[in-house]
Amino acid sequence: MTDLPIGVFDSGIGGLTVLRALRKALPSETFLYLGDTARLPYGTKSRETVVRYAVQSTRALWERGIKLLVVACNTASAAALDALRAAYPGLPVVGVVGPGAEAACQASRTGHIAVLATEGTVRGKSYEREILARRPEARVYGQPCQLFVALAEEGWFDGEVTRRTAEAYIRPLLAQAPVDTIVLGCTHFPVLAHAIAAAAGPKVTLVDSAQITARFVTRILEEDRLATSRTTPGAVAFFATDSAERFARVGSLFLGEPIDPNDVTILDL
Repeated sequence: MTDLPIGVFDSGIGGLTVLRALRKALPSETFLYLGDTARLPYGTKSRETVVRYAVQSTRALWERGIKLLVVACNTASAAALDALRAAYPGLPVVGVVGPGAEAACQASRTGHIAVLATEGTVRGKSYEREILARRPEARVYGQPCQLFVALAEEGWFDGEVTRRTAEAYIRPLLAQAPVDTIVLGCTHFPVLAHAIAAAAGPKVTLVDSAQITARFVTRILEEDRLATSRTTPGAVAFFATDSAERFARVGSLFLGEPIDPNDVTILDL
């Protein structure tokens, strides 16, 4: 069991930022990464559709043998964790919303926290619930930033268009509320952190749930005695539901290292 890989799935390529953090924290673990690129974005879909997609993606990883699942998609984390735990009761399931909310509560001095996310994540108020469960006095401001997903998918991590988009989303928000902490509530957004930070200003702290999620997974592996005994570097197997070439090209930017299209297996879910 300890030598089985960790499964990671996302609606597309953004979850590779979570995989990157996981590999840094757990270099000897092996991973299966599935990006549901044929059906992204999840953020504009209904809750029922997101749950169905999440269950299908998890089944594909489960059938290949995994010891733990990381739901690297914020929208799926918000909508589908309970359904996944019910469908796979013996499988530890970790989302990115809870760890991100915990980090935001720790980082905020005033309790005024903004969440930049997809429409689906903001509409579902999952971050708000998780933050208020930890800091009942907090004020949470959700800001849908759907254009950020498109910019990240195009590899436009910085530049005038990205900076102006960040300013259009963030500056009106900060003008209305004394926010001191911003949660990057979508796995696509960390690659845009430079532009987001510039728009927010130096007094606002950005929280990237990927780093916190990696620490959370490390703790679960230790507590459940699931950590691998290997000391050699672990491997990654990549799966997508559309276009291995695009997955490899854009995904390399998110992962921070090259991905060979020949190493990406296309699945029909």
